[in-house]
Amino acid sequence: MKAPRSRGSQLYLLQLLIVLVGIVLVVAGPWRAGIVGIGLAFVIGALARSVVPIDHTGMLRVRGKFFDMIWMSILGVALIVLALIIPNQTR
Repeated sequence: MKAPRSRGSQLYLLQLLIVLVGIVLVVAGPWRAGIVGIGLAFVIGALARSVVPIDHTGMLRVRGKFFDMIWMSILGVALIVLALIIPNQTR
């Protein structure tokens, strides 16, 4: 199996791996750490989208650069904030 050639596709697969690890953490128990990890993956994706040249974006590009950066930033920050402000449910 060949690795993706474009830097954006490589970063996208890294982002996907981080999201997968976050989902495993959510299922395994420490859900806050998993959700924060997923949020960080989206924030890192937004930063990557801002610096990767257009001819190397690959799978990292969905729409225009501005839309991709804003959407991934909002999603990532929202996930992090929600994971941190939801109170513990103790019984």
